[in-house]
Amino acid sequence: MGVIGDLAGQSVYLDSNVFIYAVEGITPYVHPLRELLEAVETGSVSAVTSELALAELLVRPVADEHVSLQSQYKEMLQSGDGFQVVPISRPILVEAARLRGSLRALKLPDAIHIATARASGCTVFLTNDRSLSSAPDLRVLLCSEMVGE
Repeated sequence: MGVIGDLAGQSVYLDSNVFIYAVEGITPYVHPLRELLEAVETGSVSAVTSELALAELLVRPVADEHVSLQSQYKEMLQSGDGFQVVPISRPILVEAARLRGSLRALKLPDAIHIATARASGCTVFLTNDRSLSSAPDLRVLLCSEMVGE
């Protein structure tokens, strides 16, 4: 099971691009990320994301009036067994501001994602955004590493 097997028993934060690649079938990421989402569904991997991800995911489908993709994202981003969608709270926003103060290049949405991951006890942050590789107290795993790029 490779990387997914390595994630078993850990709490993994899923950045928005993980859902885009899996749902929209972006090669070469689609198969390993769909496997990961199946592992989350079966409970072998615990995953977390922020409600912010839903807003990020809906932008293009709303602009394109792609109603079925909007519905798919809305359905997918609901808390359930092994998957937690965390609301943006005041403590998360305060931590995001602190992160931006110390990592000036960090964008606010990214700081909110990192703050949510840390507040939720995640040990791994899965993204394909190389600029987030310096996220403090998290092992940042790039989607490209899952496919050997």
